Amino acid sequence: MGYNSLSECVADLEKHGHLIRIKEEVDPYLEMAAIHLRIFEQEGPAILFEKVKGSPFPAVSNLFGTLERSKFMFRDSLDKVQQLVGLRSDPIKALKNPFKYAGAGLTALSALPLKQSLFKATFSKTTISQLPQIVNWPMDGGPFVTMPQVYTEDPDKPGVMNSNLGMYRIQLAGNEYVKDKEIGLHYQIHRGIGVHQSKANAKGQPLKVSIFVGGPPSHPLAAVMPLPEGLSEMTFAGALGNRRFRYFYDEEGFCISADADFVITGTVYPQENKPEGPFGDHLGYYSLTHPFPLMKVHNVYHKKDAIWSFTVVGRPPQEDTSFGALIHEIAGSALPQEIHGLKEVNAVDAAGVHPLLFAIGSERYTPYLKERRPQEILTIANHILGKNQLSLAKYVFIAAREDDEQLSTHHIRAFLKHILERMDFTRDLHFYTQTTIDTLDYSGEGLNSGSKVVFAAAGEVKRQLSTVLPSGLATDGSFSGYHMAMEGVMTVQASAYLNKDQAGIEMSELKDQLQQRNLDGLGLIVLCDDAAFTAKDINNLVWVTFTRSNPASDIDGVGSFVKDKHWGCTGPVIIDARKKPHHAPELIKDAEVEKNIERFKLSL
Repeated sequence: MGYNSLSECVADLEKHGHLIRIKEEVDPYLEMAAIHLRIFEQEGPAILFEKVKGSPFPAVSNLFGTLERSKFMFRDSLDKVQQLVGLRSDPIKALKNPFKYAGAGLTALSALPLKQSLFKATFSKTTISQLPQIVNWPMDGGPFVTMPQVYTEDPDKPGVMNSNLGMYRIQLAGNEYVKDKEIGLHYQIHRGIGVHQSKANAKGQPLKVSIFVGGPPSHPLAAVMPLPEGLSEMTFAGALGNRRFRYFYDEEGFCISADADFVITGTVYPQENKPEGPFGDHLGYYSLTHPFPLMKVHNVYHKKDAIWSFTVVGRPPQEDTSFGALIHEIAGSALPQEIHGLKEVNAVDAAGVHPLLFAIGSERYTPYLKERRPQEILTIANHILGKNQLSLAKYVFIAAREDDEQLSTHHIRAFLKHILERMDFTRDLHFYTQTTIDTLDYSGEGLNSGSKVVFAAAGEVKRQLSTVLPSGLATDGSFSGYHMAMEGVMTVQASAYLNKDQAGIEMSELKDQLQQRNLDGLGLIVLCDDAAFTAKDINNLVWVTFTRSNPASDIDGVGSFVKDKHWGCTGPVIIDARKKPHHAPELIKDAEVEKNIERFKLSL
């Protein structure tokens, strides 16, 4: 089947009970986002906002709000695309089983982009300020495009087959942007667009950028897919949507997606930046104001009956959680094919995705030795941290498949328990300091700057984890409360973080106190601002622990030491996950807006 347009997708979802309409006018400032969040939290349908205040265009959100709905939209192509991705990772499969994969080559061929100029007449022009000016969070710096498909071409090898299609946020107004003439382009490091801009800068020429919004749902999904090397996002969009990516070039030489609902074209000049942000993001905090590339707008095109597509990003789970689940369904087998010995890897959504990776690998280096220890899995961890977006991770927890064939990286509690039972804290933590982390992560002390650590576990169980607090813990001074979050993990309520010197004194006090207790059943201790909240459930535990800590500066341990430049500890690891003065503020809903949207009666 496949959808020819976003409006066709919307109609199909509505026909099958997967979409509701809101006919009353809705304010794009906070209200639309609040409605989206309310419905998403109830695992509700996609939402079509028919009347957006200040804009002639309707808007749709929550298309990918559940994995079931996402799979429904791609029900006729999912299996074929999984085969296509698998073959790009391991083409020998086709030689071993040619009849099974006979259709995969045809799928790829029929998905090749189609250039046709006859689509030009289907577009009209508008302005940036006529687009839905959606603001999701109270401290956002202005309206943003949250579901864009940002298209650029390689300046050295122009053309659609050497292009990059990525989902990078676009600020439409606010800050210092000139109304209708300038917008902000924010992208994180290690993105394909960065390579294109670097090449354009070296040539001293502007980079042409086309921003597509809407179109068949296969298009935004293609923009976020971690595709195998050599597989074009345009080809993937065509294969997944059962419809070739149709495009043409306008009079100024910009690529236009013929099926997009909106297209914004513009140029990015070398070294021209303006402040962008702040903006609520997927770690559950605001990303702050920083200089990012300035895009000078040329044209804003729209189709007749165009629908604006958007989402809301915030602390997981959100709609992009389902996006991630669908990506794993399609390409989950691709990465293990690229990294020898890797069995599975999971960027833990509850921890904000990039801060925490769980991985399972083979441990086969010295099968002749009785005592097993992390060896091959350390090599695998290094490979993971050198791989595309995975290189932005701060914490990698990696286990050996041979220790438990049933272990899964998607079961957070069980995976953490497995690691903490088997780790030797004197040798199995490995740090990477003064390196890059996610642009959106402010746990380090500078933009993109921080550290990483690998927690590796292989071999027999070394400790039985306890669910009972150690006895005799003091509740005076800097520490006022203790909770067991799960087996072997204790949260400690600490006084507010002031500075490094004070934190060092407090850490020493805690370690002195703990060394006098029986800690045999503990593997991890988390210092936090609210120990009860952190220990309430596993999602709170990993969110607080791994989004509010920088490994090199915030990890300590009972009986810590340095030997031959290797850090270790004899007792439990301690992570200081308190909010620091340089951290970004967390996302908090506007109480008045929450009250106002009660008029829509959103209970499903």
